[in-house]
Amino acid sequence: MHRFFPLVVNSLVLAGTGGANGGFEERLVALLKSRKSALVHLTHNDLDAVGGDAIHRIRYWTITSIFCSVGSFPSALDAVASVEGNGITLSISDLGYQKGIEHRIRSVNEAGWRIEWRDHHRWSTEEIGLVQNHCDLLRLDTSTCGCGICAKDLLPGDKTAAEIARVVCDYDLWKHEDPRSAVLGIVLQRKRNRDYVRDRLAEGIFSDDYIQREYQEIVGDMEEKMAKSIHKATIMGEKYRIAFSPLFGYPSETAARIRKELSTDIEVLVSKDGRFSLRSVPPISHIIAREYGGGGHPNAAGGSFRFSFWERIRFILFGSSSQFPYFVDIAESI
Repeated sequence: MHRFFPLVVNSLVLAGTGGANGGFEERLVALLKSRKSALVHLTHNDLDAVGGDAIHRIRYWTITSIFCSVGSFPSALDAVASVEGNGITLSISDLGYQKGIEHRIRSVNEAGWRIEWRDHHRWSTEEIGLVQNHCDLLRLDTSTCGCGICAKDLLPGDKTAAEIARVVCDYDLWKHEDPRSAVLGIVLQRKRNRDYVRDRLAEGIFSDDYIQREYQEIVGDMEEKMAKSIHKATIMGEKYRIAFSPLFGYPSETAARIRKELSTDIEVLVSKDGRFSLRSVPPISHIIAREYGGGGHPNAAGGSFRFSFWERIRFILFGSSSQFPYFVDIAESI
């Protein structure tokens, strides 16, 4: 049986970084002050986050959803802390610990918010200790995806929630056993599809005509951009075969294609501003990413190279950077 939800949703996408965050914070503060829901869900912006948000909506019906990038997470917390919580729950999912984030979590808690945090990234014992006293709930489980934790916690025994979690985890944990997950992951490469897919998942629908049309349109574009990335890939390393390549879109799919065609162990997909998406066969992605102000999972993570103006030009023109050898040294020293 399908579940039906209100057409009017309360959600915001926070994707900016750096100086642009001021405008996003203002929008978020305005959203929070005008909210009519009893729960705010702050989460990442991928399929895992969308699945987790669908489960929150099944459980709580009306919520305020905030999708944000990893880089925007601290700014999102600053915005939440500037609004009186009055005992309302801030549910955080699929966003991991960042250095110093405990100060922002404390500010949110002191502003009167109840904090529940569910995450499947790897935390150290010290990091857990810094955060848990400011949370009503801190649930960490690296054996599943963030959506999986939400399903087990919020809707135990619910068949729709369990099926959402199975499909989402298949994509997020790189199992690639369920073809539905690949379709949804690709469809969500277009941010405009985020709310639509979320609402269909909440109804127990994993595919329809719209999703299939979007998938077919995106696949053609994806193949062209993956081919460009592979053509410009630079292979380095001795212990590991490491590919550095410009990212033109579709990081997960491009990394998988590079690994298949170039027999690599580690794939680093780099945007022109220096941000990179990292995939690795050895479970070291999260360790490398933390050296670059990022984080993630053992086999998939992200961070940022600090490109100067001239390094950016060099990378755009030639796909190379003086920072790549140092990255190789870090990876091969682990």
